[in-house]
Amino acid sequence: MLDYGAYIKSLRQEKGLTLREAEATTGISNAYLSQLESGKIKQPSPSNLFKLAELYGIPYESLMEKVGYPVQKPVATVQKKEHPSPLNRLGKLTEEEETELSDYLDFIRNRRRK
Repeated sequence: MLDYGAYIKSLRQEKGLTLREAEATTGISNAYLSQLESGKIKQPSPSNLFKLAELYGIPYESLMEKVGYPVQKPVATVQKKEHPSPLNRLGKLTEEEETELSDYLDFIRNRRRK
């Protein structure tokens, strides 16, 4: 199990709060907070962790992760272009290939105009 108790205790101490002050703000009992900080509570309540995250000014997800709960990571989205460049499909081109492609494209365009 992760050593989250010491971490939670350090968060409280960084804010200069006593257990009783944390209890008054969050509504979580002093006894529960003490057991939480000593690591005696093996599966802390997510709702209590939410209250503590707000009190200590840290992201809820990071506290959940620290305690050992699975946290869904944001999925990076790939923005699709409406019309991806054909050159992207061809890969890296040499200067000679670029020139030949450009000449061929000019040939096709000129042929259409006639």
